[in-house]
Amino acid sequence: MTDGKLAVIGLGSIGSMALWQASRLTDSVAGFEAAAPAHGRSAVGGDTRLFRMIYRGNPGYYPILERSRSLWAELEAETGQDILTRCGGLSIGTKDGAYLTALLQTTRTNGAEHIILSREEMAERYPQHNLRPDDVAVYDPNAGALRTDRAVTAAIAAAQANGATIHTNTPIDGITETHDGVVITSGGKSWTFENVIISSGGWSQRLMPDYLKAATQTKRIFLTWFVAKDAAEFTPDKFPVFIRIHDDRSMYGAPAVDGVTVKATLDGRGAAAPNADSVPRELTPAEITETTETVTEFFPGLYPNIVRSDAFPDLYTRDGHPLLGPLEEGSRIYCATGFSGAGFKNATGFGEIAAHEALGKQTIEGLDFVRPQRSTN
Repeated sequence: MTDGKLAVIGLGSIGSMALWQASRLTDSVAGFEAAAPAHGRSAVGGDTRLFRMIYRGNPGYYPILERSRSLWAELEAETGQDILTRCGGLSIGTKDGAYLTALLQTTRTNGAEHIILSREEMAERYPQHNLRPDDVAVYDPNAGALRTDRAVTAAIAAAQANGATIHTNTPIDGITETHDGVVITSGGKSWTFENVIISSGGWSQRLMPDYLKAATQTKRIFLTWFVAKDAAEFTPDKFPVFIRIHDDRSMYGAPAVDGVTVKATLDGRGAAAPNADSVPRELTPAEITETTETVTEFFPGLYPNIVRSDAFPDLYTRDGHPLLGPLEEGSRIYCATGFSGAGFKNATGFGEIAAHEALGKQTIEGLDFVRPQRSTN
């Protein structure tokens, strides 16, 4: 006898969505969370994450993005929550520079809807951005800001409504695969499930085999917010989410979804941390200086003083692609982690893939680039 068909360990960005999707397939599913859903130390923290359909990199993400967009709408309809603020998105950089050249190559390969805006068009439409003389932008009409806490709690509530069982404040100490299933332990308690998904983000390493521990690293992501001089100019209807990359400065952010503060954060500054429990929340003097200098140049309409900041752990892989799949062929333990600071926009799509595959069902093709076995090569 087992305690269910599937256990999901870690109910953050991916785990909550995997639980929701699994609950659509079976009512014999349980979720285990070390603290509470959307707790303040998880990678879910920080109010918003960017959703965008245009990006640079592997074209294999695009089918997952398309499915994720549909599933975000389904989650909203199922729970009555406003999760994706559809405000469009801007990718800003030097005309013919490396960033926009790579982004447009991927975008055209995928056939994603987009509009190229000249510097003059940008200045007219979005005067909040202080542009350099050779700046242009690519506009993504399908982009927006995802409300992270709301998304995770909504997915878990939907799973519970479908019959899923939730165990909060239950950190998992160990996982053992047997002939009969997978035994998971927490303190003096144990459960046996037919299959298990590991989706505990920065805390996943301790549950992984050695080859995946060696292929991953916990990193610290920090976020910063600023007050607008005129908040009406930074509302979602006037100020799309953005990513701006130059050789010397880079930043991404979201509009004032709370009506007061604008998220504007340095891009690509993940720093190694010993483990997920040792990530310092306070910014260093160097981080504060670079952030305020960048905001001063990019956004004259923001007061160049950080009014809120925080830092969170996430698990990174060597190649930046997630670990999504069974630990090895035939294993009942499924890995859904290592999203390297870029998983939330695709969380519903990844969660659907994880839930279906862990329960023995087919999903999309072309996922070799995310399979854990690539880390053995």
